[in-house]
Amino acid sequence: MSEFFEPLNYAFMRDALLMGTVVAAMCAVLSCFLVLKGWSLMGDAISHAVLPGIVLAYIAGLPLALGAFAAGLLCAVGTGFIKRNSRLKEDTVMGVVFTGLFAFGLVIFSRTESDMHLDHILVGNILGIARTQIVQTLVLGGAVLGITLALRRDLLLICFDPGQARVLALPDRFLNYLLLALLAGAIVVAIQTVGIILVAAMLVTPGSIGQLWTDRFDRMLLIATLSAVGSTVVGIFASYHMDASTGGCIVLVQGLLFFGSLFFAPKYGILGRRRGQA
Repeated sequence: MSEFFEPLNYAFMRDALLMGTVVAAMCAVLSCFLVLKGWSLMGDAISHAVLPGIVLAYIAGLPLALGAFAAGLLCAVGTGFIKRNSRLKEDTVMGVVFTGLFAFGLVIFSRTESDMHLDHILVGNILGIARTQIVQTLVLGGAVLGITLALRRDLLLICFDPGQARVLALPDRFLNYLLLALLAGAIVVAIQTVGIILVAAMLVTPGSIGQLWTDRFDRMLLIATLSAVGSTVVGIFASYHMDASTGGCIVLVQGLLFFGSLFFAPKYGILGRRRGQA
């Protein structure tokens, strides 16, 4: 056991556990709303679309997080605008927008001389985060998580029953854009830990696990958060002992939990349903 807990002797591993726990909880809570609303692909789209914002912010000497957030909002708003003004379906529009923006980001990144490493942007660098980035992540991540939890009932209603939200005179359009802004903010925070490629999994898998276990939304939030935080802790320890990608190990553990839930969840798991039918 002492060998297993050896990573705790190092400050960078303790920082990684702290950062990973905050990001995991934030993504897990948001993932429940995305799964219910059918916006799972939106997280993937925005996470890829932030690359040009990061590069342009670096060129302009602005905070990278500001550029990433602006690019994420542009992707979300642009997707909604194109969908409303064309006959294309939402998933088609998202595919066109995020691949186009991601390609634009790759082009300008290749033409920009910088000390940024593309692999750190794509797969994250949770073991090498600077102290200023830790403070930034804690503040932004805490803000996104706090706002989401404070407005969870209103956000749940627009995700589950938009018609009822309009009957109750809730500002449904504002809440939709707020959810997109929270999603963009979460992606900006999570990119520093798991990167562009893996952040989509952290925004979808925990909510999917929770939905397989329960019909109650509060329980779904709890299960999703526990699965995400547990996967993060196990993934970080596993990456240290296996000398493997930390972000990859975190998402891999989440994936294993999902497939375990898919088969063994008591109510909606494949084997659970068969036992219930029997």
